[in-house]
Amino acid sequence: MDFSLTSEEKDFQSAVRHFGDTVLRRHERSLDAEGRIPPPVLEEMARLGLLAMPVPESYGGMGATAVQTEIAAEEIGRGDFSMATAVFFLLEAGWGSILARHGTEEARQEVLPPVCRGKHFLGVATTEPGGGSDLAHMVTRSRRAGEGYVVRGEKAYLSGVMEARERGGGHLTLTRCEEGEGFNFLYVPTQAPGTSVQRFENMGRMGISTGAIAYEDVQVPARYLVGEERRGFSCAMEGFQSARTFVAAACIGAAERALEMGMAYIRERKVFGQPLGKFEGIQFELADQWSLVEAVKWQCRRAAWMLDTYAWKGDRSHRGEIDRAVASVKLMAPQVAFDTIRKVMMWYGAAGYTKDMGLELGFRGIMSYLVGAEGGLNIMRIILGRELLGPEFVPYK
Repeated sequence: MDFSLTSEEKDFQSAVRHFGDTVLRRHERSLDAEGRIPPPVLEEMARLGLLAMPVPESYGGMGATAVQTEIAAEEIGRGDFSMATAVFFLLEAGWGSILARHGTEEARQEVLPPVCRGKHFLGVATTEPGGGSDLAHMVTRSRRAGEGYVVRGEKAYLSGVMEARERGGGHLTLTRCEEGEGFNFLYVPTQAPGTSVQRFENMGRMGISTGAIAYEDVQVPARYLVGEERRGFSCAMEGFQSARTFVAAACIGAAERALEMGMAYIRERKVFGQPLGKFEGIQFELADQWSLVEAVKWQCRRAAWMLDTYAWKGDRSHRGEIDRAVASVKLMAPQVAFDTIRKVMMWYGAAGYTKDMGLELGFRGIMSYLVGAEGGLNIMRIILGRELLGPEFVPYK
């Protein structure tokens, strides 16, 4: 087994790190204050091929592998501590790849090129006001109507609602079939007649909007069906495998940056006449956190490798193994990153509590992945329990 990156992957990683260090860091405070990702940032991401990068070149992407995308997610999480740019990136990467693999040719030609150019937004809509993972009680319905579908219901706690409304684009929306069993997965433009949006005020990730979309008998053309009719659930779960892997990578990038800041500080900060890093209480904590971050980082890289080797090639024979790998990194990475940032803030003392140090950006941003974005921690535990013990041990039906 070879853990080294190819020369091409190393060059790519260096390019994205340079972008993070020179562009994202310069804008991270302003995008948090202004509540949007500045157009120059998106333009540069598009120029570098970072928007929906797994999408094939024929639709405007760079045809990136999952490992390349995971590397980029890590560097973007490291560059923009607020996590807002990482959210934008991973949504378009994870769900753009799903549309590229399972969408109709008409939808791919129409939707993906402007997404890859940074002109439109692409996200996912599964969570509802009454619950995120409780699909048995999903309210949003779709029914056949002529040559297309009619969607009615509401989705909540979605990223990118205002971007899609104002810039164009939409969300891959999971709906329960009104007639009979099954789910339809549909691309629904947020500017379509019958849609209305509401923005929520988050505590972090301010550079990308969070909110709700209501669908009042929205007409959706048949070309926007993703996957097969009534079998959209499997496409949605396949998308979450990718998105959760990239979430984990972004969290690890933020944790690595926090450790770099912390190590620089404890080398220079003197207390009682010697560097803070000489005290074992700090040094041992650093050793523990570095080891945890490094361990989860390589788990994440393995999950991306499994996506490349199996899932993205349509091989479902390793579904359970991939679910275990992805759920474990989505479970651990946000917790490890949050704990790392918290501890580094404490190394800084009172200075760590100020906005001047910038650590609070990461503290607020990572919290979103603890409370539920792309699947809550307890949902990851349920997935792991199911895969380790068997489906009969799932606590719900």
